[in-house]
Amino acid sequence: MTGQQLKNSILQMAVQGKLVPQDPNDEPASVLLERIRAEKEQLIKEGKIKKEKNPSIIFRGADNLPYEKIGKNEPICIADDVPFEIPESWEWVRWGTLSESIQYGYNAPAQENGRIKMVRISDIQDNSVMWETVPYCDIKEGEIDAYLLKPNDILFARTGGTVGKSYLVQEIPEEAIYAGYLIRTRYSNQLCPQYLKYFMESELYWSQLREGTIATAQPNCNGKTLGNMLVPIPPSHEQIRIVEKLNAVMAHVIEYGTIDSRSKHLNNIFPERLKKSILQEAVQGKLVPQDPNDEPAAVLLERIRAEKQKLIAEGKIKKNKHESIIFRRDNSHYEKLDGIEHCIDDEIPFEIPETWEWIRLGSLFTINPRNNIADDTVVGFMPMPLLKDGFHSGHTYETKLWKDVKSGFTHFANNDVVIAKITPCFQNRKSAVIHDLPSGYGAGTTELHVLRDYTKMLYIPYFLMICKTHDFIQNGMKNFSGTAGQQRVGKDFIFNYLVPLPPVNEQKRIVEKVNVLIKSCDIL
Repeated sequence: MTGQQLKNSILQMAVQGKLVPQDPNDEPASVLLERIRAEKEQLIKEGKIKKEKNPSIIFRGADNLPYEKIGKNEPICIADDVPFEIPESWEWVRWGTLSESIQYGYNAPAQENGRIKMVRISDIQDNSVMWETVPYCDIKEGEIDAYLLKPNDILFARTGGTVGKSYLVQEIPEEAIYAGYLIRTRYSNQLCPQYLKYFMESELYWSQLREGTIATAQPNCNGKTLGNMLVPIPPSHEQIRIVEKLNAVMAHVIEYGTIDSRSKHLNNIFPERLKKSILQEAVQGKLVPQDPNDEPAAVLLERIRAEKQKLIAEGKIKKNKHESIIFRRDNSHYEKLDGIEHCIDDEIPFEIPETWEWIRLGSLFTINPRNNIADDTVVGFMPMPLLKDGFHSGHTYETKLWKDVKSGFTHFANNDVVIAKITPCFQNRKSAVIHDLPSGYGAGTTELHVLRDYTKMLYIPYFLMICKTHDFIQNGMKNFSGTAGQQRVGKDFIFNYLVPLPPVNEQKRIVEKVNVLIKSCDIL
């Protein structure tokens, strides 16, 4: 049960007479309503309020069913209109019968300065008026009294996204009127205004409002709908007891709602946090056991370097002018770059197994390669929407001729890793291993970085996994450049990013395990 559902349930009990016990010594609500009618008649005689055209009187008939007499018409049974039974000491009454007046607000432009403050719908937040920001308006002196707010008035939003929201006026720091999109309802001081306000938060109130709301692009509800609402009225003393009970209970309901919302939020974010933890365990060598029979990553790197030298000699790839070699010495990590060795212990984020090595992405992959294929080749074309986000690898493509997409787009091929470089696609993990392209080649959005392994010695899904880790995303965001809303991760970040490199067979075991666990997280 949500906090709102709990609140609705308690308010339903309150308006049905089930929240507090009835006291046989209480004056019945029928007597209270007679006094209110007499009071209204007196105010009409004094010219302070207008006479109702067709006043409503609801009473119990000899058959104990509710009947309503409207104006001079014959009473009719309204048992089908009454939503539930109420205690014998209670009465059903129309909102318009209870109200001394139901009046629309004053229409005037808001101003920084003026004759008097004017409360608008937007000034009411969380059952409070933000008095400091309430604007002023100009109004003729003789019109002020008709719109002047008084304690215990209830304001009602009659249009827009907040239609039906109500506010009980309790404190007025300075004279104020109310704006045209609000309705003011005013009552006899023999009624408990807090009870009426709680009624306006109940499902009984909202269900009647929905039936009477005009369904347009801008929903609105008029004073007639409000006046026709059925309200269950308890004896005066019971109204007070109900309000006291609700005031005490609602503090706990709010606390429950806060805890429930926080719990739901944690449940919602837990799968993603778990996925991040799984990837972190994976890249630290803690997800699957090491196999002493695996070829160490150091040997793999020697074979990769030898293969790259061969490819350079054949003119298939360019020589890396700033080749990085990372090695261990004296229990520390050193990097040889441009012939200079220096300790990089402060860059190493965590310990890795003995059979693993640290390496920069730029030492393993060609970053953002270009394809060299015939113009009439049919290729895959991938705009950003066709690259899926999240922790899985997924993409689709359109088909194009190479001549139509070779210029002005990013090049890629089967088994390349593509990474969205622009915000928010980067943070949303839009990245994938490219596969199943027609002719094996493609192009797409310019907002991609591409990793290509010309040596074909690496297990590429492992490196896609690296690009989806929390560390990769967070460090990439720290290296954003560009204007707000158009920030990007640069090529240098990708090139220099340190990755933990396991033996190839362990790369495969890690990815297999990660895929199983991530899939399990998806069904949590």
